[in-house]
Amino acid sequence: MKTYIRRREKNDQLVVLYAGWGCDENLFLPMLDEDRDFILFYNYSADEALVLPQMKSYRKIVLIGWSLGVWAAQYLLSKTGIDPDIRIAVNGTPIPADDKYGIPLRIFEGTLNNITEENMHKFYFRMFGDKKTNELNKEMVPKRTLKSLHDELRWLYNRMMEQTDSGFRWDYALTSEIDRVFPYENVNNYWAKEKNTKHIILPVPHYFFNNWKSFAEFIDFVENYGKKRVTKQKKVS
Repeated sequence: MKTYIRRREKNDQLVVLYAGWGCDENLFLPMLDEDRDFILFYNYSADEALVLPQMKSYRKIVLIGWSLGVWAAQYLLSKTGIDPDIRIAVNGTPIPADDKYGIPLRIFEGTLNNITEENMHKFYFRMFGDKKTNELNKEMVPKRTLKSLHDELRWLYNRMMEQTDSGFRWDYALTSEIDRVFPYENVNNYWAKEKNTKHIILPVPHYFFNNWKSFAEFIDFVENYGKKRVTKQKKVS
């Protein structure tokens, strides 16, 4: 597993993000601000020791799992010693290779067995959702070798087949209606049964962090989703 860390001594808040398959820090650098520390975990099969800075006393720690990172967070977080205050799952489920609650097995296995330059271009295109968004974000496309992509997906697949329920629970789950990586119906099926998780459905593609200027704005959106609407309705009545 690889780790990207951005840290400032004055900061008292931390964002911890478990990325999806095929990622690197390029996808998230535009979201970083000077007021929050940031730790990114990605490329899970990479043979690197987990080295984290000494945890200072953060006032608030927010965990975000995106795509296959939802599963990865549940599988790996306990090894870090990080105890988040808020947990946000984005466009993924704890059962990511599954015909009912994740990516159908034939599609997952087909991707694993056909990792080529052309297919990766198609994958990142589907991740961003459309031609316009893909063009706007082309500089953010991860710089990864085909071997690293194959090794990572094989590592993820093998461990997904082994995992049992860890008792891990998410506070929020965000699901995209026009997701072209995780089928919307399957993700919705999973979170609809998790009554202790607030489920937010949005008309956006699989990668949608570019809709906010920073993680601070994104977290504020999630925590306050629906509250302003309710307040407005009360005033009208």
